[in-house]
Amino acid sequence: MSFDPAVFWGALTSEGMRAGAIIAISLTVLAQLTAVFIGLGLAMMRGSGIGLLRGASWTYVWIFRAIPTLVQLLFVWNALPQLFPALREEWFSAFVAAWIALSMNEGAYMAEIVRGGLLSVDEGQQLAARALGMTPWSVFRTVILPQVVRVIIPPTANEFITMLKITSLASAISLRELLTFTQQQISITFRFAEFYAAAAIYYLVIVSVFMVLQALLERRFRWTSQRGGERSIASVMRAIGAR
Repeated sequence: MSFDPAVFWGALTSEGMRAGAIIAISLTVLAQLTAVFIGLGLAMMRGSGIGLLRGASWTYVWIFRAIPTLVQLLFVWNALPQLFPALREEWFSAFVAAWIALSMNEGAYMAEIVRGGLLSVDEGQQLAARALGMTPWSVFRTVILPQVVRVIIPPTANEFITMLKITSLASAISLRELLTFTQQQISITFRFAEFYAAAAIYYLVIVSVFMVLQALLERRFRWTSQRGGERSIASVMRAIGAR
């Protein structure tokens, strides 16, 4: 059976393929944003002076990095409704289950990325800001966070792109994303090459767009953070000297 360009073009321009791509992108954005907040909280807990919080953070990262993502997806979709009756309602869809599972899984990786960003900030800057009477929240918001964001943008963007590809695992719980639609059409037409090629084109285009956005974000934030960071550090040092 030879490659049929007409079948390939029909798959590439089909409504189902576009809808699957939109679902994959939506799931990626939502899960990654949620994971960033989870990772930030876990990283703050890991640096806490309370041993219980540090232990809880380390345990979370250990569990969700050790268990395969597919197992976590299946557990959330199949096992959690048995444990919690509220999850048996109609609102608990395959999309919601995939969002929960992918967010919690990715949160463990983001915790390590954010923790690395926090460790990259010189502790002397924090001490200098506190010496000026700044509150811990002000120190975090104006001194630490801008520098952390600049450091974690590249690995976070890489995790985002990986997340986009991992959403294909949601086909295991019948979420009608890009790969699910592709497999359904293949089971009907048995045109493997055409439909897999169309799906690959979609992934290539989506990832390429996000790579361009990543480069623009890095360039823009590097410019603002370097100048903003230098100004904030310089102002702290001048104030210390004035005292």
